[in-house]
Amino acid sequence: MTRLAKHQAAFALFWAASLLVGWRPLVEVFALSSRNDEYTYVLLILPISAALIFLERRALRPLVTLNVRSGSALLVAAVLITCMSLAWPALSGDAQLSIRMLALVLSWMGAFEFCFGSRASRLVSFPLCFLFGLVPPPQHLLVAIVALLQQGSAWTAYLLFAAFGIPVAQDGVLLTIPGLTLKVAQECSSIRSSLMLLVTTMVLAHLLLRSPWRKALLVALAIPLSVAKNGLRIFTIAMLGTRADPGYLTGRFHRQGGIVFFAIALFGIFTLLWILQRGEDLPLETGLSPAKSNATGY
Repeated sequence: MTRLAKHQAAFALFWAASLLVGWRPLVEVFALSSRNDEYTYVLLILPISAALIFLERRALRPLVTLNVRSGSALLVAAVLITCMSLAWPALSGDAQLSIRMLALVLSWMGAFEFCFGSRASRLVSFPLCFLFGLVPPPQHLLVAIVALLQQGSAWTAYLLFAAFGIPVAQDGVLLTIPGLTLKVAQECSSIRSSLMLLVTTMVLAHLLLRSPWRKALLVALAIPLSVAKNGLRIFTIAMLGTRADPGYLTGRFHRQGGIVFFAIALFGIFTLLWILQRGEDLPLETGLSPAKSNATGY
C-alpha cells in the first residue's frame, strides 16, 4: 500500500466511524430538506464539496502529511459539542439538530486535517468550509430571514411601481395599487431560490475568481440581487394581473414562474462575474504597467 493510500484509508476509517456515531442527524437533515422547500439547498452541499475536493486531487498528492495536533483538536471539539447538546435537553429539536450536525461537520474537517495535513486542508479550505452548509439554521433564525426577504421584496416592488408611475401605497408587506391590494406572503419571499442563488454564486466565485475580495463582493451582491429578483416577480405578476388577465394572479405563472426570475438573477450574477474577471486581468492587478510587464530585464 502506498503512502497516499494509507492516508486515504485512515480518512475512510475516520469518516466511517463518524457516520456510525452521527448518522442520525445526517439522515434527519436530508429528510428535512426533502420535505421542506426552505432547506432544499442542503441536498447540494455534500456532492458539490466532494466534487471540488476531487478536482484538486492531483494538487493534493504532494502536500499530504499527518497533522495529529490540529486534527485532534477539531475532533475533540466535535466530541465536546456533541456532549454539550446531549447535556442540554432544554434545547428545541431544531437547535439540537443544528448543533449535532455542526459536530459531525467538524469531525469530518478534523479527520481530513489529521490524515492529510494543514497544507492540503488549506488548498481545499473552501469545499471543507462549504460543508457548514449542511448545518440547518434553527427555525427561529429561518423565520427572521424570511421576514427580511419579505420586507425587502415588498420595498423593491414598491420602488418598481413608483418608477413606472403606478400609484402605490405600502404598509409593511401590503402593497396597494389601483385595482389590487396584495400581500407579500412568506411564500413570496422566495427563500428557496434565494438560497439556491447564494450557493450557486459561492461556487462560481470560488471556481472563476482569484481575488478573495472579489469573491466576497460577488457573494455579497447575490443577496440584494436575490431580493430585487423577488420584487421584480411581484411587480410583473401584479402588472399582468391588473393590465392583461386576472388569471396571472393565481395561475401557473404565479405558482411556477419563479424559474424565469431565477434565470434573470443568474444572468445578473454572470454579468457581475464577467466584470470582476476583467478587473482581475488588468495589468494594475499585478502592480505593473503593460510596458514594465513586457520588459526583458536587460
